[in-house]
Amino acid sequence: MSLAPFTTFKIGGPADLYVGVSNAEELIFAIKAARRNHVPFFLLGMGANILVGDKGFRGIVIHNQSTGFQIDPENGRLECESGVTVWPDLIEKLIESELSGLEHFAGIPSSVGGAVWQNLHFLSPAPKRERTVFLDEVFHSATILTPDNQVLTVDREYFQFGYDTSILHFSGDIVTSVIFQLEYKPREIMKEIVRSNLEWRKERHPPLSTEPSVGSIFKKIEGIGAGRLIDGCGMKGTREGGIEISHRHANIMINVGEGTARDVRTLIERAVKTVKAETGYELEPEIAFVGDFS
Repeated sequence: MSLAPFTTFKIGGPADLYVGVSNAEELIFAIKAARRNHVPFFLLGMGANILVGDKGFRGIVIHNQSTGFQIDPENGRLECESGVTVWPDLIEKLIESELSGLEHFAGIPSSVGGAVWQNLHFLSPAPKRERTVFLDEVFHSATILTPDNQVLTVDREYFQFGYDTSILHFSGDIVTSVIFQLEYKPREIMKEIVRSNLEWRKERHPPLSTEPSVGSIFKKIEGIGAGRLIDGCGMKGTREGGIEISHRHANIMINVGEGTARDVRTLIERAVKTVKAETGYELEPEIAFVGDFS
């Protein structure tokens, strides 16, 4: 089965085996089975922030479609499985319940598991937008499956959250469910935050529905954005095959039709070399490269 339809870039070859799981118990069962049989596996969420190789993935792709969640308005708690979509599924329900904390991330394609993986973040509400709001600010605890197949409940400190990172990048743990601690906020205020953030993103980010992408390609460089460096080198609109550096945001590459993983990697290499030669800065990809790129 081709993995392209399951990624926001609409790129990727076939997996040897594809398995969809619909709840946390099935997720744990599938991962344990893969580990027990020594079969490589990749856990797929919404397919954002990843580039799948043109030759696909040698092993099992486990598609996390565990979407159960429960809202406790009285105690300000949200408990959800890791496959739930943050926007619009969770955020819209939380607005109805007037529980605030996740509305800042409206418009960002992410499952809960992916959001925890990268410590999802966005600018604080308009008009000031004076700081970055991080997911870990409302994170309470999570249930994880460890590399030795223990099911544990761990707290916020365990995750070692940082900018675009968490312990999940190197621990081998799999998040199966999460508890968020939220606070009351009138729904009209929450709706305005969502509206403002969606408008901000619309002006600066290409629409996924017509210009598939994975969001930012390169990691943030302190003091100067990667997109600003690429733009300063005159690379907006630069194309390799079916992949183009977006005119809206130079740190985003879009699939303009029949783009391949090879095209993406070639364009990444061009951007890295050009920026290094003209500015001295070293760009580093932040997306994950999954599967066979041979």
